[in-house]
Amino acid sequence: QVQLVESGGGLVQAGGSLRLSCVASRSANFNNVGWYRQTPGQKREEVALILSGGGTSYSGSVNGRFSISRDIVKNTLFLQMNKLKVEDTATYFCYARTDFETYWGQGTQVTVVS
Repeated sequence: QVQLVESGGGLVQAGGSLRLSCVASRSANFNNVGWYRQTPGQKREEVALILSGGGTSYSGSVNGRFSISRDIVKNTLFLQMNKLKVEDTATYFCYARTDFETYWGQGTQVTVVS
């Protein structure tokens, strides 16, 4: 079993920045790792991911503003969010996927105000 713990959410003004972190309890042979976000009543949106080969992918709504990275030694995944918009307000969840299971964090709230 792997536990994922996110941190770094908070309240920020539009145009500001936040950096989310996601720490895994142990290393594992993860295929993809990434971030989703969700707002009440809305579909979950995959924001960014790192593919098994190391490539990255972003949703169109955050491309150019968000950056995903990882520190393999520290078992930590990051999401740097710049030029935040009110519409980025959501609960952000990290995940890590192996061949057999997908692990999820508990979520961290990001609120962007104008």
